[in-house]
Amino acid sequence: QVQLVESGGGLVQPGESLRLSCVASGNISNITTMGWYRQTPGKQREVVAIITSADIRIYTNSVKGRFTISRGNAKNTVDLQMNSLKPEDTAVYYCRLTLLNRPDYWGQGTQVTVSS
Repeated sequence: QVQLVESGGGLVQPGESLRLSCVASGNISNITTMGWYRQTPGKQREVVAIITSADIRIYTNSVKGRFTISRGNAKNTVDLQMNSLKPEDTAVYYCRLTLLNRPDYWGQGTQVTVSS
């Protein structure tokens, strides 16, 4: 079984920073991508940032230049450094893991709230 555990969410003021972390455990051979998605009430879940097994990074336009996705040396962790946070970044953030020829896996979500 595969488990994803996220941490690092919280309440911050506009302009501040947060760092989200996701640790994957279990049978996680042949990782193809790890990524962060977010969702607000009444809206579809959207991609924020993805990093591939070849270390290619993809960002949604609204976070380019502010967010940075990275993987740990052990390759089973993925972090999202979020700088210059805006109120519109408020959402539940989910970690997603994709494996070769297997179903995707999702974390339980962590709340990020940006408010003055």
